[in-house]
Amino acid sequence: MAGRAGGATGRPPLTERRRAATRREIAEEAVRLFAAKGVAAVTAEDIASASGVSTRTLWRYFRSKEECVRPLLTTGLELLTERLRDCEGDQRSLAEAILSFRRDAGDASGLQALGDLLRLCRDEPGLRAVWLEAHYDAEAAFAAMIAERTGRPAEDLAVRVEAGVLNTALRIGVEEWALRPDRSKGPSIAETLTRALRMVDALEISGLAGTRRTSDAGR
Repeated sequence: MAGRAGGATGRPPLTERRRAATRREIAEEAVRLFAAKGVAAVTAEDIASASGVSTRTLWRYFRSKEECVRPLLTTGLELLTERLRDCEGDQRSLAEAILSFRRDAGDASGLQALGDLLRLCRDEPGLRAVWLEAHYDAEAAFAAMIAERTGRPAEDLAVRVEAGVLNTALRIGVEEWALRPDRSKGPSIAETLTRALRMVDALEISGLAGTRRTSDAGR
């Protein structure tokens, strides 16, 4: 991305990539320990030791042991928002733009950890709070992008509702995939998200048609 350090390719600097890799490794180890022992039985020291970092380093990255899982929850959302920002001048809705992206299968270990984490979120309030906070932050980013694309303020009710619908569809789509009894059977995470986004796209088209009918009737 232009203007970022790291060369013409737009890749983050090496130190930033290393930090991201460390945070991701900590997140995967935290999920593994939480799944095996339960959140209450796992300490920050346990997570740091399993990740090969000092406890001091862990606290430099995260505010709580539950927040250690955040990179698993935000990596996909951050990549998505970056790709949407690259679509400058695109007049399509965000749902349409996302549907046009090529969706990779993703690394198997990362998807396994994400699925295990979302299963834990059902019964662990601390982890669930991190998951919901990640989507709360993403919703604000989606609203800002919708506002920029449409020339409306980000605080506009319609902008916030559109961002909320998109954000909720992405969250429910991932949860639908993760909470399936056997994730090896049935649609992949990419296929499940595509289905959810098509529902959003259909709602937007239906809403636009209804608005036009109301406008025509008032003439």
